[in-house]
Amino acid sequence: MAEEKKDLGREVGRITHYFDKIGVAVIELSGELKVGDTIVVTSHEKEFEQKVDSIQVEHQQVQQARPGDAVGLKVSQPVKEGDMAYLKQV
Repeated sequence: MAEEKKDLGREVGRITHYFDKIGVAVIELSGELKVGDTIVVTSHEKEFEQKVDSIQVEHQQVQQARPGDAVGLKVSQPVKEGDMAYLKQV
């Protein structure tokens, strides 16, 4: 029997790097992301959600980012390369 997969929302990107000393993840976006959005980050070990308080692209603060952008995002918990980010549906 197939495992039932819960709806996490729309996929918004994949974690490509994590800077543990400053708690920042780099996410390669596959969807649009805006300040104020809530994301769900998932891995094999855990899942957590958080509000997007700020986004950086090329070391510049931006209010939104588009698919294909690599964004820096402060995360509330450690993440790993390959973890996925989803835009929580309201």
